[in-house]
Amino acid sequence: MEQGKDRKARRITSAFVAAGMTLGVAGGLAALTTTSSNAATAAGCTAVYSTTWDSGSGFGAQVVITDDGPAWSNWTLSYSYAGNQTLQNGWNGTWAQSGNTVTVTNAAYNGAVASGGSVTPAGNFTYSGTNAAPTSFAVNGITCSGTVPPTTPSTTPSTTPSTTPSTPPTTPSTTPSTSPSSPGGGTGHVANPFLGATSYLNPDYAGEVNAQVAADQPSNPTLAASEAKMADFPTAVWMDKIAAITGTGDSVHHGLQWHLDQALTQQQAGTPITLEVVIYDLPGRDCAALASNGEIPATAAGLTEYESQYIDPISTILADPKYAGIRIVAIVEPDSLPNAVTNQSKPACATATPFYEQGVEYALNKLHAIPNVYNYVDIAHSAWLGWSSNMGPAAQEFAKVAKATTAGVASVDGFISDTANYTPTTEPFLPNSTLQIGGNPLDSAKFYQYNPYFDEYDYDQAMYTQLVGQGFSPNIGMLIDTSRNGWGGPNRPTVLNTSPTTVDTYVAANKVDQRSFRGDWCNQNGAGIGARPTVQPYGAANHIIAFVWIKPPGESDGDYPTATHTHGDPHCDPNGTNTDGNGGTYSTGSIPGYDVPAGQWFAAEFQQEVTNAYPAL
Repeated sequence: MEQGKDRKARRITSAFVAAGMTLGVAGGLAALTTTSSNAATAAGCTAVYSTTWDSGSGFGAQVVITDDGPAWSNWTLSYSYAGNQTLQNGWNGTWAQSGNTVTVTNAAYNGAVASGGSVTPAGNFTYSGTNAAPTSFAVNGITCSGTVPPTTPSTTPSTTPSTTPSTPPTTPSTTPSTSPSSPGGGTGHVANPFLGATSYLNPDYAGEVNAQVAADQPSNPTLAASEAKMADFPTAVWMDKIAAITGTGDSVHHGLQWHLDQALTQQQAGTPITLEVVIYDLPGRDCAALASNGEIPATAAGLTEYESQYIDPISTILADPKYAGIRIVAIVEPDSLPNAVTNQSKPACATATPFYEQGVEYALNKLHAIPNVYNYVDIAHSAWLGWSSNMGPAAQEFAKVAKATTAGVASVDGFISDTANYTPTTEPFLPNSTLQIGGNPLDSAKFYQYNPYFDEYDYDQAMYTQLVGQGFSPNIGMLIDTSRNGWGGPNRPTVLNTSPTTVDTYVAANKVDQRSFRGDWCNQNGAGIGARPTVQPYGAANHIIAFVWIKPPGESDGDYPTATHTHGDPHCDPNGTNTDGNGGTYSTGSIPGYDVPAGQWFAAEFQQEVTNAYPAL
């Protein structure tokens, strides 16, 4: 795991509101994006329909329904298509289709909607020909926007409701919100720091990208053109060693104060700007692996060093009043507390655990005391903590550490998953982990090993419930690092393949995650850039408040030991193997032919990630 950065983009959003369709193109400076549209209101409800992606034969759709009358204890949305649009799967409700009419009935967790509240059911469809938007909507029999009610729909719920979100927009808008959620340039502490803000563009990362573009331009101008876009997206600044606070001195990675000063120059008048900084230098760091072993020992003296020489200087810089208008998003210690849950059998992790807990507690205390700092604690990813035997104890561990802080659970603004990992945000063709194939559920496949969470969307929703159950506020936000989990390119499945008759062959034919083993994590061969940094990718009511790029695409995960150097991690060796704990042995999946230390620029990896971006750049 190491450091990075990026910047902006634009999106065409097709949005239907009431009885009309509008197309809009948005552009602007380095802002994470929200989907916006106009809405007409009826006495009982407002419905705003939009397509979130459209390939010409398939599309994603969402309907933001708002209760404009008394509170709902449950709800059923109905609407009709004019063409041959056919439901494939849906989430945030139980979806069904009868003829052209689609109905969505609330899920157990979102049936209660307060007056003025909203909920956003969404689904994926196929079609041929034209894809006209529906022209009327009803909720609980009340026609939204005063249009004619649709024909009576079937009320039979889908037998396999999906919780998988739609494919994210291919080119998200970067237009800042016109109504920032906090006045005065972002000095107030808000629920979602990305909303209404632009994003810091790291010049260090832009320099790495632009150097690669210059190198590739003569021989491959098409690739270079795609690569150049990468300098326009925001990624995080990594404080992965004490020296990183003041700058490593290599002219590639500047210090924290330098970045904050650069953010001030990028900030637009009256609009807050976000800057993501990774807090990553715990005593005994990376106890279960070797690629990113830290510099501080897992000892009492090491904890003192972490607090006094690492956290204290960082918090002092961040607390400077001149930076009060910057919304600083702190990604707190990737891979730390998850190791305290699952790797106690490893002596290094057992030794490091108390220092992880005390170190994170100290970091949260110091950072939470700064009003414009937002703490997001790392929760690993679905392939690590997705099993029920891991998820519950993990939520308890996060709560234990947070409750030990001065502010308690309020010291945590939210959580982030998939940091520097490759697990897909969604598995669009595997929406139901209990689907029976050959008499067995899909999650029994060797690739999943009875882990019911195939992707980060489902995992984050489930972990949110666990965390709130442990006492965290329902207002916590969930982030997903989508920097390298796109898995595009020629090997990505484009349609559901129903012909396989065993769970293993069915999963292999339909999963977008191209790893042979979900535990592979180092410089993965075939990986691609994922969804662009985006605010509220599933709407305001969803717990996932943003997609972010924390790992800078193009910077290596780690090297491996060779005859010429002993440092490194065998998991990064392209000729090495990983084991699943159940007797299975797999390739590490690392890109063959290279041995690049963690955090250093990896040209071949960057070229591959750009080529395999999904959605395409």
